[in-house]
Amino acid sequence: MPILTVKVSGEKSSHRTSEIASFLMEITSGILKKKAELTAIVIEHVEHDAWFVGGKRLSESGLNSFSLDIKITDETNTKAEKADYIAAAFAGFERILGNLHEESYVYVQDVRATAYGYGGKTQEYRYHR
Repeated sequence: MPILTVKVSGEKSSHRTSEIASFLMEITSGILKKKAELTAIVIEHVEHDAWFVGGKRLSESGLNSFSLDIKITDETNTKAEKADYIAAAFAGFERILGNLHEESYVYVQDVRATAYGYGGKTQEYRYHR
């Protein structure tokens, strides 16, 4: 039941948005073993002139960037799985966006089961049922 929030530099493109969503669904279900039917993805686009790294606009550097936050229930994945996920995400965005700035981020948030849920029920509640 993860939720992924992604910001990518550049103009919005239906094709690129679909490619990002498919790629993220693939690695989230494959590496982290999350159920695709319970995975939500939100993708936002930010113009290169509005994204700064080291005080410089991406438009000045000619590079692309992304920021990915994913919330998962604490203790459902190992350190190795999370490390593999971060590496795969970076490589995938490099392939999709091209010319990727090293200062692009993936944040895997381990959220306590008592403080996280969907459909009005916590993950802790679902675990005990």
